[in-house]
Amino acid sequence: MRKLFISGLALVAAAALAVVATAGAGRTTSAAGAAIPGCSIGSLNLIDDGVLTIGADNPAFPPWFGGAEKTKPWKVSDPYSGKGYESAVAYAVARQLGFAKSKVNWTVVPFSNSYRPGKKSFDFYITQVSYSPARAKAVDFSKSYYFVNQAVVGRKGKPIAKVRSIAGLKPFKLGVQVGTTSYSYIVDYIKPSSSPLVYDTNDAAVQALKNGQIDGIVVDLPTAFYVTAVQVPDGVIVGKLPTKGTKERFGMVFQKGNPLRGCVNKALNRLWRNGTIKRLQRVYLARAGAPDLK
Repeated sequence: MRKLFISGLALVAAAALAVVATAGAGRTTSAAGAAIPGCSIGSLNLIDDGVLTIGADNPAFPPWFGGAEKTKPWKVSDPYSGKGYESAVAYAVARQLGFAKSKVNWTVVPFSNSYRPGKKSFDFYITQVSYSPARAKAVDFSKSYYFVNQAVVGRKGKPIAKVRSIAGLKPFKLGVQVGTTSYSYIVDYIKPSSSPLVYDTNDAAVQALKNGQIDGIVVDLPTAFYVTAVQVPDGVIVGKLPTKGTKERFGMVFQKGNPLRGCVNKALNRLWRNGTIKRLQRVYLARAGAPDLK
């Protein structure tokens, strides 16, 4: 696997404001969504007829999902709320395809399972999955709904907080969630003197940072702002990492060969053109600038 900085409390407030904004978008786009050529609900390849089933990781964290809603089985945020960038984008796509909110179901799927080969329990999956050629051999990806920069999070007062270059990160012990492009970035470009520690979840990596077991974690930039605002009291963004190679992008994940991807891409094209994507990014992902690591 993202400006004006806001605290964790303000993040929740911004999410509440977005409910009003996305509700308004629903009034203006639902009719248009049903008009996408070749994409009537009855023609879509869905797990359950007439219902759009969306997969997400659990916990589902802000700013990608809502701020403080907890409804079983969701541990942190409830995607049904429509709050948070990815939840809001998913519902905006659903409206473009003609689905009422009551016809959208969410299902828990671990991040690393989303792009494995095989039959899927979702129509599409949305939890900061970056496109890569290797992953695309097993699943299909939609067009981008977000272009990504990675960032390094450390703790204030620690030596890593003074680093201003990629080379300066090499002596430090870094942690990362398993199966992420953040891990690939560490191995391919940072190349630290010791192998990064890998954790099953980002939450576990954050806890290791808090416990002093690692010096820093690598995550996408919006997640870095959430970690420093809410999860790690003395957390600091050491810096934003430069793009290396092809620009990283998040896409929805589909079972290989599912023609639903074509209709979702058409919906995303509309949302980029009519400004919905940019508006939702301003609502949920706007932050103060982070220093650039060279």
